[in-house]
Amino acid sequence: MKNRMRDLRLAQGLSQNALAEALGVSRQTINAIENGRYDPSLPLAFAIAKIFDMSIEAIFTP
Repeated sequence: MKNRMRDLRLAQGLSQNALAEALGVSRQTINAIENGRYDPSLPLAFAIAKIFDMSIEAIFTP
C-alpha cells in the first residue's frame, strides 16, 4: 500500500522515533510502513490519521 507518511512526518518536523512514541509503536514499524513493507492495522491507521489530522484515504492508497 502506498502512503504519504514520510512527507507528512517531515512536514511536521517529526522524527521516526517521535512519531513511533506518539503512536505507541517501534521506530522500525514506522520505517516499514513508510517504505511499504508493512500495512498498518486499522486501529493504527486511524491513529496515524488522527496525528496528521487527515482521513485515512488521504494518507494511504491501495
